[in-house]
Amino acid sequence: MKENSDLQQHITQGVEKIVSDALKATWKDPRQSAFMVKFAAASRKADKRRLALEQEGSHVPAFLIASITSRCNLHCAGCYSRCINSTSDEAPTDQLTGEQWQKVFREAEELGVSFILLAGGEPMIRRDVIQAAGETPNILFPIFTNGTFFNAGYRDLFDRCRNLVPVLSIEGGRDTTDARRGGGMYDKLLGLMDDFGRKGQLFGASITVTTENIAEVTSEEFIGELVSRGCKLVLFIEFVPVTDDARHLAPGEKERALLEQASADLRQRFDDVILLSFPGDELAMGGCMAAGREFFHINSHGGAEPCPFSPFSDVNVRDTSLREAMNSPLFYAMRDEGMLLDDHEGGCVLYEKRDQVQALLSRLTSRE
Repeated sequence: MKENSDLQQHITQGVEKIVSDALKATWKDPRQSAFMVKFAAASRKADKRRLALEQEGSHVPAFLIASITSRCNLHCAGCYSRCINSTSDEAPTDQLTGEQWQKVFREAEELGVSFILLAGGEPMIRRDVIQAAGETPNILFPIFTNGTFFNAGYRDLFDRCRNLVPVLSIEGGRDTTDARRGGGMYDKLLGLMDDFGRKGQLFGASITVTTENIAEVTSEEFIGELVSRGCKLVLFIEFVPVTDDARHLAPGEKERALLEQASADLRQRFDDVILLSFPGDELAMGGCMAAGREFFHINSHGGAEPCPFSPFSDVNVRDTSLREAMNSPLFYAMRDEGMLLDDHEGGCVLYEKRDQVQALLSRLTSRE
């Protein structure tokens, strides 16, 4: 119980810091700032709700990750989701409906979840789900998007629903981004940033960090370019190697130390930008935050998974409540057996332990 209490305090402090930084980042824009003031009040209420549930013996993370579709219109080099067949070009089958996702969002709000990260595939394909998210104003929805589906209708929706925050995937400068995402993508992304900036839309950038682009993407010049266009959120996400010939791209100990120092320096230089690194120094946070410790993942079919890089599930949100899914036997066993506490070779400790997680899941399901 002590570990859970300490973790809940850590989560609450982390959420408070993010909200505080968001208020600071948006104070010059009246509409966005007004929304963030309301969200700050909702976040404090959510903190109290999670604490009350913790005292009842039910741990609720402040964050969820939801992959709302398996479809994507791009074929980015080294895409993890495609490598594990979570994303494909085939028409989706048996995926959660917009109404089912809306039920998940409402349950999450009642439990005290403050942030739901929408991913895919390409999440903007699912306008019905984005619409449902916009109707849940007490939760902030960062939407990880390649930026190709924005149109006038989406711009109007994002203008009305300030809890929807586009997070544009970019890999560095023009050559680096276009090499991974396709020709012309860098210019398209910068055009979107300029458009968001003119309209006062809060937006962010998601950067996959590799051994090849780390110097470029952590430079003051690159981050300054994003900031000059109105970017208020920067997420550094360590590359996860899905094939042996890509292992050299995964940040190692040296690169992680560089990323940590560069992040600290960039926060000092750009004090009106929220800058986060995932997974960051997991040991300093007491281990991996997945499997319901600080977040978990819901795939497009409703399966509750430890994280996107650990696609194993023993419960589905279409068959049970979100609260029960958060406390699945798999999540409990992973936490109890210490699977989340070790360091990793690159990107994700659970990806390194995928065989162990699979064996654990098989053991649990064989008992049923």
